[in-house]
Amino acid sequence: MSLSERLNENMKQAMRDKDKFKLSTIRMVRSTVKNLEIDLKRDANDEEVLDILSREIKQRKDALQEFEKAGRDDLTSNLRAEIEIISEYLPAQLSEEEIKVIVQQTILETGASSKADMGKLMSALMPKVKGRADGKVVNQTVQQLLQ
Repeated sequence: MSLSERLNENMKQAMRDKDKFKLSTIRMVRSTVKNLEIDLKRDANDEEVLDILSREIKQRKDALQEFEKAGRDDLTSNLRAEIEIISEYLPAQLSEEEIKVIVQQTILETGASSKADMGKLMSALMPKVKGRADGKVVNQTVQQLLQ
């Protein structure tokens, strides 16, 4: 079952369960997917849906940090719940140790030796960890290993 199909099925289930919060969260994500499909003039594949899910989580995490700084606890609980719902559709996240191993392998493959090679390394690395690791964590790991 594709990610789009899972979103549709879970949306229907949320309607049956009368879970308004989960329903609205899934609808927001589906709306973004639908907009992409309209732009592409075809159905979105799993990789494109995964990009959207990752972007939605990143936006919510950024907003969560801002709300926490502002002391808006009323809004942070909703964002945490949305992040949890959207995360269900992402593949299992890599641990920091697993990310480090993948970065080291990619450094050997690309021959990167300094921070000047960081762009080349990141372009080879990101497809390997797409949807399974936060870009900030990957970036920090690369910077540590390329000193």
